[in-house]
Amino acid sequence: MSSDLSDLVSPDLVAVGLSAATRKALFQQLGALAAAAAGPGVDARTIGDLLTAREKLGSTGFGGGIALPHARVPGLTRIVGLVARLAHPIDFGAVDDQPVDIVAVLLSPPGAGAAHLKALARVARRFRDRGFIAKLRGAGSRDAIYALLTADETRDAA
Repeated sequence: MSSDLSDLVSPDLVAVGLSAATRKALFQQLGALAAAAAGPGVDARTIGDLLTAREKLGSTGFGGGIALPHARVPGLTRIVGLVARLAHPIDFGAVDDQPVDIVAVLLSPPGAGAAHLKALARVARRFRDRGFIAKLRGAGSRDAIYALLTADETRDAA
């Protein structure tokens, strides 16, 4: 299975050095980034609020300094991914109690159903790869992170 995420993430949806003291503040920043790329009718504050509401159901921090917040967003016409490397790790209430420094956001239209779940599983699988995460942490720029996200690593595994 391909590990290329270019169908979800575009270069303008990769952020490096974001700084936020709390998850809620981070979600508002991520909402602003996502809204600019999501198109008309999709409000930055709404995205931030939906991510915050989802997080209240249970932490999306799944360990190793990684979080995968996700939400269904009215007005979206396609699944959108956003990846951020934080300037300073923040507490996400992750299963391993480690603070999070890499956040992969997945936003889907309300009716995405199975497509949302498949995209979420694909992103989670990629972000569980410790070697890949080490490369993300070592990448010096937004362009370098985007190149890693859009490389098809499955060729190397063959």
